[in-house]
Amino acid sequence: MSKVSIIGAGFVGSTIAHWAMVSGGCQVVLLDIVEGLATGKILDLIQAGPIAGHAVDAVGTSDYADTADSDLVIITAGVARKPGMTREDLVQVNANIVAAVIKEVVPRSPDAILLMMTNPLDTMTYLAYKLSGFPRERVIGQAGVLDSGRMRTFIAMETGISPHNIHTTVLGGHGDEMVPLVRYSNIGGMPLSYFLTDEQIARIVARTRDGGAEIVRYLKTGSAYYAPGASACRMAQAIAKDAHEIYPASVFLQGEYGMSDICFGVPVILGRRGVERVIELELNDEERAALRRSEYLIRSTMASLKLEK
Repeated sequence: MSKVSIIGAGFVGSTIAHWAMVSGGCQVVLLDIVEGLATGKILDLIQAGPIAGHAVDAVGTSDYADTADSDLVIITAGVARKPGMTREDLVQVNANIVAAVIKEVVPRSPDAILLMMTNPLDTMTYLAYKLSGFPRERVIGQAGVLDSGRMRTFIAMETGISPHNIHTTVLGGHGDEMVPLVRYSNIGGMPLSYFLTDEQIARIVARTRDGGAEIVRYLKTGSAYYAPGASACRMAQAIAKDAHEIYPASVFLQGEYGMSDICFGVPVILGRRGVERVIELELNDEERAALRRSEYLIRSTMASLKLEK
């Protein structure tokens, strides 16, 4: 059984714990520096187990010693966005939080895979990669699964077709410059244009880019957590089950797509070792230009990072 530690018991972290316990097959450790917070939430989830029929093998803690020998560490710790705040506005405060978490986690679980959730996602994944010293295969950012899921949702809402028949590909940064690839998206193997007008497709692409911010505007004092939690759990399952499934994820690039020294959202094959392969798609000029814009935005955010060990 895999040991999965979730750092941060806020809405995202506790939702991941919930999905993981419902899915079963792993021991869950939920940690938060606020004394009692993770313990209380896990106790609540455990007590739901006999009623809902899910696993009760979980620990809530504020002691990093309980995370030792984890197979997967999911890092959600950080400050959530507020209305009018971009993911990039979060870089300074969340960089300090992530650095502190990495310092505690890596010595205790030197063979773990790190799955990053903290925003700005691509920049925090880059920071975790640099500070951990782990190979790039074991430091992964969750963004594309969420963004692709949102695009599938909006297509389903427009067409009335089940999301199970809808497949989408979203590359690039997890923010306003994400790149939903219409040409690599389909409904039952057929192009989107068979079911949607150009105007509808453009509206879906725009809403996908704005997906997280739209929820923030409604909530006013928080951000999304159900869909991000489900997305992280899906990736965790692919890793734990050695599923060899293809997902978009933020990974450190070494020349792929013409980029180096950056964490960027691309399609990858996930298995027990983490990223087994980075898949390079053939892009046209318009798609390459969109990726360059996304790259520029991420690099401008990275420029403010101080990589001190």
